[in-house]
Amino acid sequence: MQIHLFQCDSAWMDKTETFARVDAMMARHAILAGGLIVLPEMFDTGFSFELERTADGDERTLEYLIAMAMRTGCTVHGARTVLSSDARGLNRTTVIGPEGAVLCEYDKVHPFSFGKESEFFTGGTEAKQYRWSGGGENDKENVGASWAVCPAICYDLRFPELFRAGAAMGAELFVVPANWPAARQMHRVTLARARAIENQAVVVCLNRAGRDPHLVYDGGSVVFDAKGEVLGEMGSAAGVMTVEVDVDAVRQWRSAFPALRDRRDEIYARWGTGG
Repeated sequence: MQIHLFQCDSAWMDKTETFARVDAMMARHAILAGGLIVLPEMFDTGFSFELERTADGDERTLEYLIAMAMRTGCTVHGARTVLSSDARGLNRTTVIGPEGAVLCEYDKVHPFSFGKESEFFTGGTEAKQYRWSGGGENDKENVGASWAVCPAICYDLRFPELFRAGAAMGAELFVVPANWPAARQMHRVTLARARAIENQAVVVCLNRAGRDPHLVYDGGSVVFDAKGEVLGEMGSAAGVMTVEVDVDAVRQWRSAFPALRDRRDEIYARWGTGG
């Protein structure tokens, strides 16, 4: 099954230009129906706190994601900013199925306090999961194949508890869109590999490219298999990378080396770690 990583350079708070850039990337790349398209965190506007300009109140970004899914026949793992009931932001992953239905919405649990995100955004409270089923009309060999997918977002990578919760729910694939600055690239890649190894799951860590008025982003999107081996890695430029993933390989590794069975949740609970 194919995962398409869209490492785009988002236009600063300009949805029209960003959507045009993503459309151009899609036109240059062969997208197989049944695949999973992944877009960066806040792909539509960049990592902005100007909620009155970026929030998807008119659902323009949602409509764009739905159109992309239906046009390609893929599941689209997208992103947008929405407003909570108290008018603060929610940094949200929105996942659209190939027929245009919303499959999952996950709100970033850990706003990036060092970067002041927590001053404008409220953290989510739940780990989420959805099923990604492959086998489009041009991908007959993957008909019936299905992954349990857990979303996370950027700074969430630094908190293994979220990923353990996902693994406990049965997640076999973690998808982590990001706006991770170049200055801490090594942290991002190291943490993504660790999350793959410790949870025996595929980890897709998609970073944005380019720059905004505040930071430089060096791309470097990467996919690790359940053993922590690199399945695909990108350079710093905007572009699309397609990676083949095999859910049976994840399940076989977990069966052959059943480390997850050795967790001792009753002990961890006494330590106050929350499991």
